[in-house]
Amino acid sequence: MKDKRILFVSSEVVPYLPETELSSTAFTSAKNAHSKGVQTRIFMPRFGVINERRHQLHEVIRLSGMNLVVNDVDMPLIIKVASIPKERMQVYFIDNEEYFKRKAVFTDEDDQLFPDNDERAIFFAKGVVETVKKLNWAPDVIHIHGWMASLLPLYLREFYKEEPLFTESKIVTSLYNSGFKGDLSADLADKVKFDLNTSDKIATIAAPSHINILKSAIENSDAIIHGSEIIDEELSSFIEEQEMPVLEYQSEHLKESYLNFYADLIAAE
Repeated sequence: MKDKRILFVSSEVVPYLPETELSSTAFTSAKNAHSKGVQTRIFMPRFGVINERRHQLHEVIRLSGMNLVVNDVDMPLIIKVASIPKERMQVYFIDNEEYFKRKAVFTDEDDQLFPDNDERAIFFAKGVVETVKKLNWAPDVIHIHGWMASLLPLYLREFYKEEPLFTESKIVTSLYNSGFKGDLSADLADKVKFDLNTSDKIATIAAPSHINILKSAIENSDAIIHGSEIIDEELSSFIEEQEMPVLEYQSEHLKESYLNFYADLIAAE
């Protein structure tokens, strides 16, 4: 895997957000790949709770400045970057004043999902792709962590399917035993349909629950990794129907297992 390129896209990454199984695994999988000579890029949302001064985030003017269309509205894209201390790994932050400035991550002070979480997820997915295009950096593997990144496989397979930078990319989605209760906005499918037009894959997210959003990620991925020891049974059954490569939960030897899994996917072309 030396000199291969892996794009890690995660809802959460330590040390920028609190340590969870998801945020720690996203960081560790990138760190392990980086230590083996793999070229890595990490993308995450620039949530308002992230201390920019402490983590030394700074805006990348040459990457910022474009507008992304979300539900027929132009939304300015701001790109910030930081380096993880001691690791020499760059982390790119997708930012927008309206979507990410608030001092919270997914829920308000009453623990209710933000009503625009659906649009934040769309903006994040499109922001990642447009930024990678500006970097002109073609990834061999794109590894997805967390539900806010889970629309990216759908957008790559449909909205950006003619983009040559990603035609050879293998998409891997990690599944975790964490998520949200209830549904995102009932308008999510219509907002995605604005971009994808007649794609029948939108039907999966017609009821925008956590399970269905992950199902969308699964059906548009090349392989799945169990990031948690316990995975929802409905998702497990759905994965079996797809007949795709699956890496079971790794309590140890994560470094070798993930890298071997990536290598097998690339070799299977």
